[in-house]
Amino acid sequence: MTHTSPRHILVTGATRGIGRAIAAGFVAAGERVTVLGRTQESAERAKAELGAAHAVAADVTDTTALERALAHAAERAGPVAVLVNNAGGAETAPLARSDVDTLRRMMALNLEPVLVAARAVVPGMKAQGGGRIVSVASTAGLKGYAYVGAYCAAKHAVVGLTRALALELATTGITVNAVCPGFTDTDLVGSAIDGLEAKTGRGRGDLLTEFTRHNPMGRLVRPEEVADAVLWLAGRNAGAVTGQAVAVAGGEL
Repeated sequence: MTHTSPRHILVTGATRGIGRAIAAGFVAAGERVTVLGRTQESAERAKAELGAAHAVAADVTDTTALERALAHAAERAGPVAVLVNNAGGAETAPLARSDVDTLRRMMALNLEPVLVAARAVVPGMKAQGGGRIVSVASTAGLKGYAYVGAYCAAKHAVVGLTRALALELATTGITVNAVCPGFTDTDLVGSAIDGLEAKTGRGRGDLLTEFTRHNPMGRLVRPEEVADAVLWLAGRNAGAVTGQAVAVAGGEL
């Protein structure tokens, strides 16, 4: 794959947290970035604040809306050269309250958009002679955590799909990889701590210690650290790296 800069980079879930840091990293590298947000308003705001090239909106659990947004992005900025599947989320529940609907919601949010988006961008990547697909999974795609069974199942599935697509596309110049962050300093973790604080009455500092104890470094991962891993996988010299699930987790795995 030849890297003529700027390439068209599309990042889902780019309005906050890890996705925003990834989009910012690509903008700083001089790439032509399309940010995809849940609403047009949030996407336009992120575009303006980051200096991105384009903004599109879709609820990624709506297959038709996601396909339409990806097609619109390609019409405006050319075929996507690098797809970053970042949109996702977690639900916390014990087994007794985790039913099939919980599992389906987690699959619809974390797994299905990865397949939908890959199907949408791969023909254009093949026509360009290559591309990069990077999905933000989680350490929950590589190990289990109590009380997030459906989320773990979905993120394990993302890693499995990544490995399968990498093999299928290996001769096309398209690489397919996953980045697996540990607990990261984002509003997703902040919301989880808020919820636990309300449910359990435990102090915020105590709960934060619970999250950071998983990381041997004793801290949350910074979003920019995850973004750097994604930028490397999308880079010129990562063409032989495919089918990998790269943990960014302070040695947890």
